[in-house]
Amino acid sequence: MTAKPAAAAARATVYGYPRQGRNRELKKAVEGYWKGRVPAGALRETAAGLRRSNWQQLAEAGVHEVPTGDFSYYDHVLDTSVMVGAVPERHRAAVAADPLDGYFAMARGTQDVAPLEMTKWFDTNYHYLVPELGPDTVFTADSAKQVAELGEALALGHTARPVLVGPVTYLLLAKPAPGAPAGFEPLTLLDRLLPVYAEVLADLRAARAEWVQLDEPALVQDRTPAELNAAARAYRDLGGAADRPQLLVASYFGRLGEALPVLAEAPVEGLALDFTGAGSANLEDLAAVGGLPGKRLVAGVVNGRNIWINDYRKSLATLGTLLGLAARVDVSASCSLLHVPLDAAAERDVDPQVRRWLAFARQKTQEISVLARGLAQGTDSITAELAANRADLASRTRSALTRDPAVRARTAAVTDADGRRAQPYARRAVAQRAHLGLPLLPTTTIGSFPQTDELRAARADLRAGRIDTAGYEARIKGEIEEVVAFQEKTGLDVLVHGEPERNDMVQYFAEQLTGCLATRHGWVQSYGTRYVRPPVLAGDISRPEPMTVRWTSYAQSLTAKPVKGMLTGPVTMLAWSFVRDDQPLAETARQLALALRDEVGDLEAAGTSVIQVDEPALRETLPLRAADHADYLAWATEAFRLTTGGVRPDTQIHTHMCYAEFGDIVQAIDDLDADVISLEAARSHMQVARELAAHGYPREAGPGVWDIHSPRVPGTGEAAGLLRTGLEAIPAERLWVNPDCGLKTRGWPETRASLENLVAAAREVRAGLTADDS
Repeated sequence: MTAKPAAAAARATVYGYPRQGRNRELKKAVEGYWKGRVPAGALRETAAGLRRSNWQQLAEAGVHEVPTGDFSYYDHVLDTSVMVGAVPERHRAAVAADPLDGYFAMARGTQDVAPLEMTKWFDTNYHYLVPELGPDTVFTADSAKQVAELGEALALGHTARPVLVGPVTYLLLAKPAPGAPAGFEPLTLLDRLLPVYAEVLADLRAARAEWVQLDEPALVQDRTPAELNAAARAYRDLGGAADRPQLLVASYFGRLGEALPVLAEAPVEGLALDFTGAGSANLEDLAAVGGLPGKRLVAGVVNGRNIWINDYRKSLATLGTLLGLAARVDVSASCSLLHVPLDAAAERDVDPQVRRWLAFARQKTQEISVLARGLAQGTDSITAELAANRADLASRTRSALTRDPAVRARTAAVTDADGRRAQPYARRAVAQRAHLGLPLLPTTTIGSFPQTDELRAARADLRAGRIDTAGYEARIKGEIEEVVAFQEKTGLDVLVHGEPERNDMVQYFAEQLTGCLATRHGWVQSYGTRYVRPPVLAGDISRPEPMTVRWTSYAQSLTAKPVKGMLTGPVTMLAWSFVRDDQPLAETARQLALALRDEVGDLEAAGTSVIQVDEPALRETLPLRAADHADYLAWATEAFRLTTGGVRPDTQIHTHMCYAEFGDIVQAIDDLDADVISLEAARSHMQVARELAAHGYPREAGPGVWDIHSPRVPGTGEAAGLLRTGLEAIPAERLWVNPDCGLKTRGWPETRASLENLVAAAREVRAGLTADDS
């Protein structure tokens, strides 16, 4: 049947767009500014050029209304803190002296001033800077960035919609500032914050904004009646303001649930909702509340978080149903396209059969435009696009690349016993201490050491054929020798090989596993100037041959101290890849776990006594609704145990997690049954150590004493102070000393100084403990 045209012509739009540029121009300009090589004016010109390019790409793809204000030098939540004047006291002088330098000081810290805490943006791998708010916080409006970027877009002839983090989500993401009274809740500042938002909205209206988007993704999480009442009050007040643009309240990453009627009844002109994945339930819920009569609905029917092509017929069916539930229906992605790479057409190394299944940001904007045209003009207007889409979907379904009978037979044969260690932790710990002979408060690092320009150049030279494999491997051996010698000299107790051969902790493994594809240009922002290239998990997964044994064994041959084998865990492989959407996540996790189990076995057989399986994404991937937690944590922890369950009792299994709210998953951390866990703790002042203690965590832990995401070097006294704080929660016989995370992004000078201070701090505190015992 031919779909009828929409009563009001549907328009295409997006919530946000990748910031980095085709060749990561923003990263290079910002890092050049930090190093003093790029003047502030040149940095601003680069940023303005990227914004112009983004808007032009969107307009050429058929997007009728482009977003503004979503562009950021570092982080959009930090931009919001600047917009509302929520600058911590310790950063105010720097911001007053130079707003740009002060902005980066809040993000990265300085030698003398700590940065803002950083954590994950909901269940994504994007990191945001956590606002610090207290009862004395005074908000002041600074709409300069938003007004200027709107003006740029309008001057270029675009229809533009400024995008702001909504006031409720902003406060729910915030943490109490240091020194705030116990029990202080940032949401209590809502009435103080709303007039500032109203002032920004008035400024945007004066700058000719017709619509402004206010993002409220926090409302897809479980919310208390008080929090829902706060949302109702926020939009009653903002919607009731006389001098404002039309308001579009956007929520994404899932089902709004009990927050949907709150927003549907608010005096705003439109809602933007996610209708993909868990957000599909918004369709039924919207019908149950009577729709949005008289309002605009922006329907997120194109998945903004994964890279598979859209199913046009399915999306058009959803859009057709929505036509009866709102005065006007526009078409968008489910969330900002910040979470996907820029352009799949650039991936010339990907099998052409597979490339036709992929849609990055540019392809997604084209999909949105096609769907908007089909909704506005009827499906006869997109006959060719529908036929091509059906053929591409069928190609993927039929492809032999997606199914391996041997892999499926192996996963079907897994038993509960495969995921259990042969002995309980208490007995394993005795065997491991006897085998390893480590001192009290053993020191180690998380795994990676600085990835120098020379290392990156060597990889580029190998790809380009300027050096051969033998020359490249000689360079890697030299790097390992340097890293091991440094660790020996510094006095670390458990060493690592430094991972010089690895381009990324997920991509490196994906390139060696069947069923996985690596991209050449598929960069996605993780935080600040840190970009990653998530692999594509396209088919069934297995490990043809060892991936890490050679380099770990080489490092071990250089020292008598134990060298950790370093692997990325199955859940993190899932979370930091673009996963297949044609089977349950649990099944893909089990395939990954079995492939990694083979690697663990080979490392152990080669004489590796300490093996670390990193799972920093365990908390990140936790579903946003509590009702879904148990099922996820069951298969996620099972996957880890399946990876590690086959080793001997005297082989010590480590895991690592960073930059997440660990208190939500302490029981799951316990359920992993790892012998040692290292965790981010420096920016949060050892909060995780207290959470582990409150839970009664029975195994060993290393809460980090060096914040590696800042260029500052912590002194011995600072590290020792954090270590003593950790000892208040974790007994000395179970406490490790380590940085927060890997050192890949740090330079050698700060790495040397910081690790020397870390070892000195451990020795100082260790000596004090020994003296107390004597």
